[in-house]
Amino acid sequence: MICPYLTFNGDCAQALQHYGEVLGAKVDMMMRYGEAPPEMPCAPEHRDRIMHVRFSIAGDVIMASDSPPEYYQGKPNGISVSLQINDPAEAERKFKALIEGGTVTMPFGKTFWSKGFGMGVDRFGIPWMINAPADSYAA
Repeated sequence: MICPYLTFNGDCAQALQHYGEVLGAKVDMMMRYGEAPPEMPCAPEHRDRIMHVRFSIAGDVIMASDSPPEYYQGKPNGISVSLQINDPAEAERKFKALIEGGTVTMPFGKTFWSKGFGMGVDRFGIPWMINAPADSYAA
């Protein structure tokens, strides 16, 4: 199984809440830095940050965390999370809600391969592609 691992800079919990509200994300497992054993201490201001979370959207697994500041590599570059939604109206609604407060890089609309497709970066810096596949192309 391949699953994306998203890294955040202190706003992973807010992103999870947003993904839950917009995409129905369900948290399967979560650990905060403050729950780590004593031999793995963390700065007091990072105790509530998420060390690791496993969540699912439409049955697909995604993992994420708040990177410690010294290891944070910045926002993703050269990769997007792609979400397939069969109903074009639902796909457009979720696209708009997901990207609200972020940046639309390709407005949602009909394409030659899709009933609807859009690209954007959400307010947490995560790039997304939302696709409503054409009847002849369902993958």
